[in-house]
Amino acid sequence: MMLNSKSVGNKIATVRKKMNLSQADLAQQVSISPQAVGKWERGESMPDIATLNRLAEILCVDLNYFSETFKSNVSENQVETTKKQSAEISSSKPKTNLGLSWNMSSGNWVDADFSGLNNLKDKFSTSNMKNCKLIDSDLSNLILKSNNIVGCDFSNSDLRNSKIQTSDLQNNQFVECLLIDTEFSSSEIKNCNFSQANFSGVELNTSEFKNCIIENAVWNLSTFKLSQISDVVFNGTIEECSFENCSFSKVTFKDATLINTFFKGNKLKGIQFIDCHADRMTYEFLKNGKANLTGLTLLT
Repeated sequence: MMLNSKSVGNKIATVRKKMNLSQADLAQQVSISPQAVGKWERGESMPDIATLNRLAEILCVDLNYFSETFKSNVSENQVETTKKQSAEISSSKPKTNLGLSWNMSSGNWVDADFSGLNNLKDKFSTSNMKNCKLIDSDLSNLILKSNNIVGCDFSNSDLRNSKIQTSDLQNNQFVECLLIDTEFSSSEIKNCNFSQANFSGVELNTSEFKNCIIENAVWNLSTFKLSQISDVVFNGTIEECSFENCSFSKVTFKDATLINTFFKGNKLKGIQFIDCHADRMTYEFLKNGKANLTGLTLLT
């Protein structure tokens, strides 16, 4: 049976939605976290064979359903059966666990462990947070304004579609975070670890991005505008990104491949390239900005 993580994820999501199961409902039945289900459905990871067997039982499909070459229609009886199972699960949950909405605005939080937190959205403004843990948290669609966050751990958390405005972020861990389509504006981001984070669609406007670790991060359709970037090393593939009127100081692209990436401005002398490659379009943008192209070769 040939398996592909993206295909398996799509099939899990398709049947789950047909069954009117939430990611949390499915996660409870498989005894894993909702974040793990999310990673499956985005194709970022794949269940092992034992878990696939369990998923097949829960979703009332044959194990072969998850194969790339297998096509299957979920019957109405299967849908109704699983809907009933889902309703039984929901009805068994304590009412105190339903519809929680934590309001953490205007607070001072120190040395607290909020790992697994979710449903904050616009309830986290004008707060101070120091040495706190928010590991494996669902913070998607978060609106964060005028916050001071120092020494906190957000590793493996989901911050997609969030808006972080006029905030100070220092010495924080964002390892393997999902930052897809997140907007940073008028903020200071210093000494943070973003290793293996996904910056796809990120917008960084009028902000400072300094001395951050971004090893093996994902850069696709990411945009930097009117921002100060210093003491950082970009690696891997940087594709369809934009650096517009930014200030660079001690910025290094090392073992990086730049594709269709836009550079605009006359302050590109603070960029260094080491064993990098670029397509013709990106190369011309850099040359026009008088960047030092030593260490950068054209892709053939």
